[in-house]
Amino acid sequence: MQQRAQDLRRAGRAIGLVPTMGALHAGHVSLLERARPGCDVVAVSIFVNPLQFGPGEDLERYPRDLSGDRAKLVAAGCDLLFAPEAADLYAPEARTSVEVRELQDVLCGWSRPGHFRGVATVVAKLLHLVLPQVAVFGQKDAQQAILLRRMVRDLDWPVVLRFAPTVRDPDGLALSSRNAFLAPEERREALLLHESLNEARARLEAGERRASAVVDAARRVLGRGRSLRIDYVELVDTETLLRVERAEGRCLLAIAAFVGRTRLIDNLLLEVRGSRVAEVELEA
Repeated sequence: MQQRAQDLRRAGRAIGLVPTMGALHAGHVSLLERARPGCDVVAVSIFVNPLQFGPGEDLERYPRDLSGDRAKLVAAGCDLLFAPEAADLYAPEARTSVEVRELQDVLCGWSRPGHFRGVATVVAKLLHLVLPQVAVFGQKDAQQAILLRRMVRDLDWPVVLRFAPTVRDPDGLALSSRNAFLAPEERREALLLHESLNEARARLEAGERRASAVVDAARRVLGRGRSLRIDYVELVDTETLLRVERAEGRCLLAIAAFVGRTRLIDNLLLEVRGSRVAEVELEA
């Protein structure tokens, strides 16, 4: 892969990379579309990264469909697929990992210790192997995107990050490979994540600025789910991911919850200026 990337760059061809864990859906396709402008070659990596799964998590049952994914990528105009095995990326004697302190320890880091160390490490390796000028990530995984943005800045990586908005089903459920795990009744309850975000936004649009009141409004909606268990609901700063007391400027309303056995995340990135509340995209 690295040799192929070096050859492409020597030929003056710009590479865009979309890292994924496969089980591709329309959200992933939107990332390819975001990668295309200014890039001659769009590469997609498919790798279910064992380093970002903790004990008891769903590594073994995580959906895998490489042949189906390949067909979707051909239809979407992907130029290059990189699908290594774990043994290809992680030598037994490897001793190096990448950490982004503080950003890795909050939100999903509370309940998934070590998760973002695995994310940062694999993305660092993919950037070295594929050598992209552009890399694209989805805003649904907002903490991951903010953490990787910090990593790229801190390590002076010569790559431009682009972030694509969350893609949703018509009923509002954020697209996720893990949605395949949801039974019909669980899927109906999963809609409460989006509904809770909308309720919180409505409180902001009505003039509420206390973070605790906004979070409580979201939690009350989630509390209606019989099989739903809240992991966290937080309103945080988009640079530090620390809790804010008031909704001002750019802030991230982030949710994680278990619906049955399936852990789902969702979020809204908002800009609050005076009486104006607007949904915005994450900036590189």
